[in-house]
Amino acid sequence: MLPNKTRRQRSSSKKWMVGLATVVLAFSVLTACGKKDGEATSSPAASAAATGNPTDVIATYKDGGKITRAEFDSFINVNKMFSPQLAQYLADPAFQQDMLKQMVTFRVLSSKVDDKVKTDSDKQVTEQMKAITDYFGSQEGGMDKQLKDNGIQLKDIEDLMRMSFYTMGSMEAKITDQAVQDSYKEQAAAHAYDIATVSHILISLKDAATQADLRTKDEALARAKEVKAKLDAGGDFAELAKQYSDDPGSKDAGGTYKDAEISQWVPEFGQAASTLPLNKISDPVESTFGYHIMKVESRSTKQLDDALKTEIKSQLAEKSLSEWAETEFPKVIETNNLPKPEAATPAPSASPAASAAASPSASPAAK
Repeated sequence: MLPNKTRRQRSSSKKWMVGLATVVLAFSVLTACGKKDGEATSSPAASAAATGNPTDVIATYKDGGKITRAEFDSFINVNKMFSPQLAQYLADPAFQQDMLKQMVTFRVLSSKVDDKVKTDSDKQVTEQMKAITDYFGSQEGGMDKQLKDNGIQLKDIEDLMRMSFYTMGSMEAKITDQAVQDSYKEQAAAHAYDIATVSHILISLKDAATQADLRTKDEALARAKEVKAKLDAGGDFAELAKQYSDDPGSKDAGGTYKDAEISQWVPEFGQAASTLPLNKISDPVESTFGYHIMKVESRSTKQLDDALKTEIKSQLAEKSLSEWAETEFPKVIETNNLPKPEAATPAPSASPAASAAASPSASPAAK
């Protein structure tokens, strides 16, 4: 597979649940949400709050806000539908407290948006809902089964999505062009936007599909040196990649990743892509996957175009959102009847975007 090119949250201080991640929801994300062998089954009974009356008020916040047990369950179950791995954390008090913080944050901020944000967001919600219903409608049992298994209604998804788009829209509206420029300069200086065309031949320690052992490190290094010698003797890189490379994502393309973001690769590979002389065959470069024979054909920095401006604005908005939750949530929450964690341990946090990033489909070169 080619390196994962889904949008990454480079500067975010934490990962938010589906309430925020729907802003960047796409088919590449949805396909990572299927239930895997051994994964906890999503069902109404698996709600984070399996006890208590649905009408019970579990929390109140300033200006008369309140959250009932049923509303809280729906919020969690929508998240769980997109990130089934969350099922294992539902009874964790730290997880529940984190979800409550997010829910209150979205409710408070989404209630203060202007008409322009609402209009723009409503269009995006319509587009996203169509993408979601089309995707799940094509799966076994269709959308109805997904809703039933997770104990929610289609309106629950739409409501949460609208709340998240309103919130993010209002946050992004506050991000100035100067802030975007400053963030770009800072990240560019840290090589976050470096791109390169790199050809490599991977001599792996394990089979990419089965993870079965292929060879020892010594055997892999010896094979990599054999490839290097053939290249130094005038061998064709593309042909040798097809013959030797264990990277299924690039071997049939002559080992080449074209105009790829260096930051998405494992550190050892990325460092080599950033520093190797252009158009020179490298000595074996060791990574967690084995040994790479590399040739960097071009290297540059991504320019600040409209697409990147939008990405950076979203990063800064998410950072502002996280900061608001940390500083303002304690000021607005009035009562909180959920169980409290016994120790100050970080709550698990996952999102569709995070799920996609954790997918095993990433190439050996990718993180």
